[in-house]
Amino acid sequence: MVNEEEKQIKRVVIKIGSSSLTSMHGEVSRRKLEKLADQIVELKDAGYETVVVSSGAVAAGYRKLGCINRPSDLPEKQAAASIGQGLLMESYSELFLSHGYVASQLLITRGDFSDETRYGNMKNTMEVLLQRGIIPIVNENDTITVDRLKFGDNDTLSAKVAALIGADLLIILSDIDGLYDDNPNNNPNAKLLEKVDAITPEIEAAAGGSGSAVGTGGMKSKIAAFKIAMASGIQSFLGKSSTRDILMDAVNGKAKGTYFEPKANAFNLDRKKQWIAFHSGPEGKVMISNDAKAAIIDKRRNIYAVDIQEVTGRFNDGAVVTILDEDEEEFGLGRINFSTEQLKDLKENNTSAAAIDQETFVCSLDFSMKVPS
Repeated sequence: MVNEEEKQIKRVVIKIGSSSLTSMHGEVSRRKLEKLADQIVELKDAGYETVVVSSGAVAAGYRKLGCINRPSDLPEKQAAASIGQGLLMESYSELFLSHGYVASQLLITRGDFSDETRYGNMKNTMEVLLQRGIIPIVNENDTITVDRLKFGDNDTLSAKVAALIGADLLIILSDIDGLYDDNPNNNPNAKLLEKVDAITPEIEAAAGGSGSAVGTGGMKSKIAAFKIAMASGIQSFLGKSSTRDILMDAVNGKAKGTYFEPKANAFNLDRKKQWIAFHSGPEGKVMISNDAKAAIIDKRRNIYAVDIQEVTGRFNDGAVVTILDEDEEEFGLGRINFSTEQLKDLKENNTSAAAIDQETFVCSLDFSMKVPS
C-alpha cells in the first residue's frame, strides 16, 4: 500500500482569459475572481501544485487610465497594463492570503524563453515557489514588450509554462465550453468534441478568431497552445470558466469541455530538447540532401558536412538552426557545431574529396517535426 505522504503531487497550470476575470465594462470583477480563487484554493487544499497564467491586465487597467474603450495604441496598452497588473495582483494576493496561501508574480517575455540561461533561471525560480507551496501568477510583461518579443496571447504562454515545469495538466479557461466540430455561433448542430488525440488539418482550419471583445486569444491560438502541450506529453483541457466546479472536475476528468490527450508515442523530450523545440528561436537554416533526410529522421543518424547543400542566416557555433530538405520542407531543429562562415567553408571545400572528411559531425537532429515511421 502506498503511503499517503509518498503520493506524487500533481502539477496543474491554469490559464484564465480576460473575459473570465473582467466585467462587461472591462474592469476586474471581484465576483468572478472570488469564484476562481476559491476553486484554486480547493485544488491547493487537495494537494495540487498550481500555477495561474492570468490575462486581464490591459482590460482591468484601461478605464483607470481614462480610456473609454480598450486602447489599440501600443503605448496606451502598455500604460493600461501597468495599472491593471497591479490591480490583478492585489486582488489575487488578498484572496489567496485569506485562505493561508501566498501568491507571487512572474512577468515574462518571449525573450525569457528564447534565452537558454534565462529559461533555466525561470525554471529554477518556479521550482522553488512550487516546492514552498506558493501560487505563481504568470503574465506577459505587456508594459515593456514590443511586438517581435510578444507571445501574442496567454494561451501560448500557458503551454510554454506547462512544458517548462513538467505539468501534468494544462487547463485553459475561456468564455467557450470546449472545441466544436463547427462554429456553434453559426451552426446550431455543431457538436462538442469531448476528446481530441490529434490536431488535424480539419481542426486547425475550423479554428476561428477571438471570441471576446476583451481578449486577444481565439480558438486558433488555443489550438496552437494544445499542440505544444501535446508534443510535450501534457494532457490539456478547454472549458468555460463560469461552469460550476470546473477546475476540480477538470482534474478529475469529468468536466464539460474538451480534453486533449497526448499520444503514447508523442515526443518524449527532456528539458534541453524542449527548449530547442519550442523556445529557442532558430537563428538560421541548413539545407541537407534529400538522400540524407530519410536516414536522419528514421534512423536518427547525425548530420555530417557532406549532407549540407545550403546555409542561410548568420549564426555562431552552438546556435539552434532549422533543418530543411532540398524541397525547402522544414523537418527538424538542431544545435549546430559551426558558425555560418565555417559551414560555408566546409561546403565549398567539399568539391575536393581530399579537402574534407565526410564524417565531419555538424549537428544531431535534436527535434524532429516528423514522427519516425
